Amino acid sequence: MGAGRLTFTTDLATAVNRSEIIIIAVGTPSLPSGEANLAYIEQAAEDIGRAVHDHKVVVVKSTVPVGTNEKVAAIIAKHAVSSFDLASVPEFLREGTAIKDTLNPDRIIIGTTSECAAEVLTELHRPLTDQITITDVRSAEMIKYASNAFLATKISFINEIANICEKVGADVEEVAKGMGMDRRIGSAFLKAGIGYGGSCFPKDTQALIQIAGQMDYDFKLLKSVVEVNRDQRFNVIRKLDELLGNVTGKVIGIWGLAFKPETDDVRDAPAFEIIETLLERGATVKAYDPIASSNFEKVFNRPEVEYCQSAQDAAADSDALCILTEWREFIETPLSDVQRWLKSPNLIDGRNIYREEDLKATPFAYYSIGRPKMNNGVKERSPNLSF
Repeated sequence: MGAGRLTFTTDLATAVNRSEIIIIAVGTPSLPSGEANLAYIEQAAEDIGRAVHDHKVVVVKSTVPVGTNEKVAAIIAKHAVSSFDLASVPEFLREGTAIKDTLNPDRIIIGTTSECAAEVLTELHRPLTDQITITDVRSAEMIKYASNAFLATKISFINEIANICEKVGADVEEVAKGMGMDRRIGSAFLKAGIGYGGSCFPKDTQALIQIAGQMDYDFKLLKSVVEVNRDQRFNVIRKLDELLGNVTGKVIGIWGLAFKPETDDVRDAPAFEIIETLLERGATVKAYDPIASSNFEKVFNRPEVEYCQSAQDAAADSDALCILTEWREFIETPLSDVQRWLKSPNLIDGRNIYREEDLKATPFAYYSIGRPKMNNGVKERSPNLSF
């Protein structure tokens, strides 16, 4: 700011006319049908078109269905009095690490038919990485959806493997480690748990299913990914049923409401359906999240849920504790403290934050994801297999 290279204004026309490159980065939330809502991006295109008075490069970073950039170009052209070039440069940022991801991108995708736009945008991004790919606009739009759909597929796949591991007495952590050593597979997103949430994977998988459907293609694989992901969160309920027999009248502590750590985002967090199911079955819920409790309560304001001010308060006198988000605070909480706080030492670890050695010499009934159960510090014997 001291160099005068960063300024702020609420006047769109002023911002547009001071700029050579205009970036559209508005939200495209899901409609009830699963399709992307393009109202914000269409409005932005119209506003930019009305404000443009000399040549600009307009960049769409929003995640949009294939063909949207052409629609954006048509809207701008309808109102603009000067020429412009359009490009699709999808963003690949993760919540909680957006600045790191911006400064250290894996790649930059530039989709455009304009040599001018390609040159300008390559120059803009070159200080960040030399992994820059120039492609056509529709392919750039598709790359974003395909990337997120593939990552979601990896998550659902490893969760299915975790469920099989529980049946055969294998450890999904060891399985994922061995798989990840294969460079063709890689270790990223091979972390078993209770499924993905947030604003990207749920929205983008549904949108890609809708895009395929509009072209008369049944995307069976991705539909299965979505189905597996939704069912995976109910593993917590199934494990509680096995552990307690019946949750009616029980007090269940919940650690973690955000869909992942390092963010207060609760959109499509597994905690919603888990807590809803517990309440339907007559349980009382005490919930805590380091930073997301207020956001969760705004959406899920139920008198049967006590939103606690600390992890200790949520665990205190509970019949079981369920870990739904792998916050560092929870990982660093000594199990001896958790044991002391709980009414009964029953622990459902939906994110596998504890290791076998952590549980040794403890009285916990410990159920995790894709790993053998432990009772009183002893690992459950592997089942007999007969094929």
